[in-house]
Amino acid sequence: MTDIAPRTGGRILVEGLAAQGVGHVFCVPGESYLAALDALHDSPIALTVCRHEAGAAMMADAVARLTGRPGICMVTRGPGASNAMAGLHVAEHDSVPLIVFVGQVARGMRGRGAFQELDYPAVFGTVAKWAVEVDDPARIPEVLSRAFHVALQGRPGPVVVALPEDVLAEAASVADAPRVEPALPWPGLPQMAELQKMLWGAERPLMVLGGGGWSEPARAAVARFAERFDLPVATSFRRAGLFDGSHANYAGEIGIGPNPRLRDRIAGADLVLLLGARMGEMPSQGYTLLDVPVPRQRLVHVHPDAAELGRVYAPALGIHAAPRTFAASLEAVQPPGTIRWAGAAAAARADYLAWTEHPPAVPGPVDLGRIVCWLRDRLPADAIVANGAGNYAIWPGRFHRFRGFGSQLAPTSGSMGYGVPAAIGAKRLDPSRVVVAFAGDGCFLMTGQDFATAVQYGLAVIVIVVDNAMYGTIRMHQEREFPGRVTGTALRNPDFAAYARAFGGHGETVERTADFAAAFERAQASGLPAILHVKVDPEAITPATTLSAIRDRATR
Repeated sequence: MTDIAPRTGGRILVEGLAAQGVGHVFCVPGESYLAALDALHDSPIALTVCRHEAGAAMMADAVARLTGRPGICMVTRGPGASNAMAGLHVAEHDSVPLIVFVGQVARGMRGRGAFQELDYPAVFGTVAKWAVEVDDPARIPEVLSRAFHVALQGRPGPVVVALPEDVLAEAASVADAPRVEPALPWPGLPQMAELQKMLWGAERPLMVLGGGGWSEPARAAVARFAERFDLPVATSFRRAGLFDGSHANYAGEIGIGPNPRLRDRIAGADLVLLLGARMGEMPSQGYTLLDVPVPRQRLVHVHPDAAELGRVYAPALGIHAAPRTFAASLEAVQPPGTIRWAGAAAAARADYLAWTEHPPAVPGPVDLGRIVCWLRDRLPADAIVANGAGNYAIWPGRFHRFRGFGSQLAPTSGSMGYGVPAAIGAKRLDPSRVVVAFAGDGCFLMTGQDFATAVQYGLAVIVIVVDNAMYGTIRMHQEREFPGRVTGTALRNPDFAAYARAFGGHGETVERTADFAAAFERAQASGLPAILHVKVDPEAITPATTLSAIRDRATR
């Protein structure tokens, strides 16, 4: 056996990440993991230094969504780790493989309340799939291997690995673990035969796609299956990128404020094939589309985590399989000789187009719906559109058509601040793709400091800041529940275009719909990270209603 030269724990960690195929690490530096930072100095891994740990975690989350491999984030102990919690929650809720490495106090100081000390397994144990602290540098390859397996297998999700600073500085002679390939569950032949039988007996079937662990081939296989069965296909909340929005079988997204016709179509289906999704509160319309625990529709639930099958809904057929393996198995499922629901896909598509083709007019000189439709007609098919949380996200969610795989980066967790760092992470991964982020005025300023990261690395994202001078979603609920009693939702905003220029980016203000196209084209031509400060009327609270209308209904 060849002798293995001793390496520091920091070098074992970084070289182990390279052996796993990691190409990017996002971090905010800290003294608690200096040995790992030093090892990155000579590594082929690209290091992106961020301005806030939440932004670093969300950038890593975006890379994970686009590659299917765990995103990697490094943060320092205590407040650094606490700041990263926002990104961990997104990854947990959205089924995204993410590994966060956290510096820790030296082993001999633990338990004394040392500077910035935290009990990481206790603090992160309810959010992460696994939270662990390493005591011996020789065990880093073992922990790294397990972390990749846990993050990728079953329902994908986040892992937290705490690394005491003296463990990273101490040397050990140990080999790197081999590259982890997840063990994905496959559906059984009897289950696929039963699925075919159930489809043959159905009259109003429909498929809903969601969750994590997808791939481009899986997406293509599902599209072929939908075509062969003439099946309407919906995507779950903020999972529109799982099916081509221009496809004839696409029926739209079931989420917040969905197309009423799509909602009724799912409610009236006699068979729902739920692939990869959990059908949580938002897509299920508050757990009303599918009865709990036994849906009135016959439910075929396909999920990579067996614990999710029957957790909320008792399926007529539960299939423990990953989206990739199930999609591959669909090739053998044959349609009936006569499709009794023939024409349903075309009808669902017509409903979708009627809901999304032309946005209704809204108050004020800026019509966000028309802006989104202009982008829809001009962005390339592989363009990435990101957003955080807020009512502004309704417009791109409804009127944009996500065509390419990985074209949508949006948090099902409803996390404000996600869109900007996600866009930066995506552009860092693939600078050739057009990346556009939508952010509300409140949403942007939660992670907007990482616009500096985009400038530092020359990442020409275009951020559309939708400014209505308030926390719009909360104001909407406020007017519904406590009409006219406005408290805590008004915002006084900076000049966001000047903000962009102050960082060295391109910035413009848009106050009329007609001015947007030229401003966007100038932003693209600049080759710089850009902010387009789009000022909208506060009354334009959603495409369907106004603040005044909500208040009037509440006071009747």
